[in-house]
Amino acid sequence: MKDLEEKKKIKKDISKNEKFSTKNMLPISEIRDDTIILKDWWLRAIIKVWGLNLDLKSYEEQQIAVQQYKRFLNWLDFPIQILIRSTYLDITDYIQFLKTKVNNIENDVLKWYWEEYLKFLEKINLTQWIAYSKEFYIIVPYYPLNDNKEVKKSWFTKLLNTLTWWEETPEKIVARYRDFLKNKKHLDTRCNIIIEGLKSLWMIAERLKVDEIISLLFKVYNPYAHKSQAEFKR
Repeated sequence: MKDLEEKKKIKKDISKNEKFSTKNMLPISEIRDDTIILKDWWLRAIIKVWGLNLDLKSYEEQQIAVQQYKRFLNWLDFPIQILIRSTYLDITDYIQFLKTKVNNIENDVLKWYWEEYLKFLEKINLTQWIAYSKEFYIIVPYYPLNDNKEVKKSWFTKLLNTLTWWEETPEKIVARYRDFLKNKKHLDTRCNIIIEGLKSLWMIAERLKVDEIISLLFKVYNPYAHKSQAEFKR
């Protein structure tokens, strides 16, 4: 009888831990067709943008770019979120590339200078959080229910709704995907509008694929992990 009670207690503790696991606490249900599906049925797409260096442009070009950017934002009839990430610049691949070139140098003096330069780069690379790079992303939302009441809910209410999704049933999951393809078309249209709009600003934009989204989310939630751990392989 005592063993039975202990087993029930262990099972209850496991169930409690699963309820508050990382998987259940995150608002993401699934990532499919380059689209993030949240547990509240809302959709998200992520567009990576390569920044524009205004310092390399003339004053007139800078003013034109700023004015076009203002018009672009005012032209959008849906909300977007702009994310700027400052991340450690890993130059391991660059160092490996230089090593292959240095090995082919025949001049001993020149080769010595390059080897010293490589030692300097390796020292910087080992001392993380010295060299940084910035990454720019645009998060594009789509609300399938088009319910303004849902959008205007407080963050606390949305958090409580997210925490209750650990109880979801197969029926709820099936129902959530019924309109997925139809809703994704609207999200795809929004992404195309943004990408084409940024092209007019001389900016390169690209929608992240499934593996790129997973890698980005891994790096966001595990900022101190090595980049190889964030590489997603199908």
